[in-house]
Amino acid sequence: MELLGKWALITGSSRGIGQQIAIALAKRGCDIVIHGRTAENCTETQSAAAYYGAQTYVIGSPVDSESGVQAIIDFVKHEIGTPDFIFNNAGIQNEWTDTFANSIDVWKEQFQVNLFSAVQICNAFLPSMIERKSGVVVNVTSDIEGVPEMASYGSAKWAVRKMTSEFAVALDDSGVTIAAMDPGWIRTDLGGPEAPNAVESVIPGALAPLVPGLVRNGTVYSAQLFFDEPKLQF
Repeated sequence: MELLGKWALITGSSRGIGQQIAIALAKRGCDIVIHGRTAENCTETQSAAAYYGAQTYVIGSPVDSESGVQAIIDFVKHEIGTPDFIFNNAGIQNEWTDTFANSIDVWKEQFQVNLFSAVQICNAFLPSMIERKSGVVVNVTSDIEGVPEMASYGSAKWAVRKMTSEFAVALDDSGVTIAAMDPGWIRTDLGGPEAPNAVESVIPGALAPLVPGLVRNGTVYSAQLFFDEPKLQF
């Protein structure tokens, strides 16, 4: 892999899984567009990436609306053009509540943040990746199942898988790869303190699609399965 001179956009990289991805890429020579709800939230990630010599840009904009996502897209296009790598990582969970107590507004919010934001970013950048004949998009999903109290979250994350597989068909033979990454149950603000896996365990697996031929276009894969993958020890 040659990451020097490459740019990655990682949504939701002010903390948690996105922050780990940003730091891992920076260590390997990649430059980073860091994203959070506010620019102030991104200070820690920016400092860590800069420590490894990465160029960084920071964009603060929530992804809970089409206009908020468009602000990210416009910023990235203005500053760097089309990223080489995109990690659609920003996400939220619904509050644990009675199965039938989640309002339509809760469902709409889950789909906007967890699915529609990723679709909007893909729509904005995949055509130019195809034209360039290179690029990788990683959409963060979840294998949560059988938890009806989290049905709105789980449904949105499963929709990410379907979107990824459908977009992959349009990318066949284009030189561009799209994949859906399940990080596992991770100890983050979102995953909670009872989760079995440390946030650091998403690396190196989150980077697997960046290795040519390692993750097939359209694949849904577990980051945890690549933890000891020798091809990723770069």
